[in-house]
Amino acid sequence: MPFTIGNDTFKKLGAIGTLANLLIYVTTVFNVKSITAATMINVFNGTKNFGTLVGAFLCDTYFDRYKTLLFIKGLLAIQLTAAIPELHPHRCAAKESGECEGPTARQLPFLLIGLGLMIVGARGVWPCNLAFGVGQFNPKTEVGKRRIDSFFNWYFFTFTFAQMVSLTLIVYIQSNVSWAVGLGIPATLMFIACVVYFVGSKIYVKVQATGSPMTSVAQVIVVAIKKRKLKPVEQSWLSLFRYFPSKSINSKLSYTDHFRFLDKAAIVTPQDEIKGDGSPADTWRLCSLQQVKELKCLFRVVPIWVSQIMYCVTLVQLHNYAVFQVVQSDRRLGNNNFKIPAASYVIFMMLSLTIFMPVYD
Repeated sequence: MPFTIGNDTFKKLGAIGTLANLLIYVTTVFNVKSITAATMINVFNGTKNFGTLVGAFLCDTYFDRYKTLLFIKGLLAIQLTAAIPELHPHRCAAKESGECEGPTARQLPFLLIGLGLMIVGARGVWPCNLAFGVGQFNPKTEVGKRRIDSFFNWYFFTFTFAQMVSLTLIVYIQSNVSWAVGLGIPATLMFIACVVYFVGSKIYVKVQATGSPMTSVAQVIVVAIKKRKLKPVEQSWLSLFRYFPSKSINSKLSYTDHFRFLDKAAIVTPQDEIKGDGSPADTWRLCSLQQVKELKCLFRVVPIWVSQIMYCVTLVQLHNYAVFQVVQSDRRLGNNNFKIPAASYVIFMMLSLTIFMPVYD
């Protein structure tokens, strides 16, 4: 656990340390208009989040989690190249007049390439990191269950810690000292994360790729459609195909009578062949009851997931609006010349959540 948590802490400090102030960087250093910058960052974040689906699929299907992290980790260092003076416009001294020099035909593509490489790196790291950490413990033992709970606690503690440090110290250095130094710190932290990761590589439990859950979802839907004309069986929990791999790290799910049309995917017909170990010969013709249960669980989660879309849209707009409002405000603290960085004001939203979450609970 120490190597996994240590690696994750430095990785979050490196990633959040750059992403937290990216909106200010694009508007002040690249002289991009606020609306264009907000659109650019929103597209970047949205693509990065959806990219995790691709990264998770490749991880589960073709690579194990260890190899995926090993291959993609170094790509996030590309964010440091945005601080090279030759790769961004000259400093604008008359920003209020709107006469600032924008990025050239070479500078803007280089920035977009850097953001693109960050997306490639993020979509391989984010979905694998948590799963890789949980995979270090045996969920079938009491000790393993306790350690998994402890790992989750430390995982989210490091996330909060990384956000607090990034939104205060690193953002302040970027905004008031030097962008080159401020972007160099996250790159250095990311390098340290790689070192910590490699140091513990010999003692990791490396779970081999066993197939993507998305493949199982597709199989159940396809087979259920193929067998849609079959009559439902009596006592489905006893009559359906109940194969469960002996080496599976997943827990058996309880049967529910919701979405019963999916049960047809686990009906055994004379045309279905079964191997000696009890597994189906063709998983695109016969699915196990466990696969059907997993898809039912997914369907039950979909309404909750959809309801979060508008919340996330509002949260993104709130972040952009707050940052741009703060940029135009008097951010001096007291009678001295100390200015609170604009991106640091996001921390007040975090503090509000921290304070009111126990009250809500």
